[in-house]
Amino acid sequence: MHRHRRRLLTIVTESAIESRLTKDLDRWGAHGYTITDARGKGARGIREGNWEGNRNIRIEVVCDEDTARHIADHLREDYYDHYAMILYHSDVEIMRPEKF
Repeated sequence: MHRHRRRLLTIVTESAIESRLTKDLDRWGAHGYTITDARGKGARGIREGNWEGNRNIRIEVVCDEDTARHIADHLREDYYDHYAMILYHSDVEIMRPEKF
């Protein structure tokens, strides 16, 4: 079975911007994404998710290298200065390249 390399972008950010951010991801070339609730501790303190203003989400996007770079550039330009957000990416191998 052939394996194909892609990038996995993981964005952890405030749940309040989910709708805006998913529209932007579509516009920036993401073919899809997965969103889950996230809790933890970081530079801005503990995010326990026990009330709406204290909830985080984790968004995962599997895409090619150019799309990953494009999305990352826009996140830095449009979101970093205004919202709690981290972004990391890694190489992944996928089995169904037509999906990404």
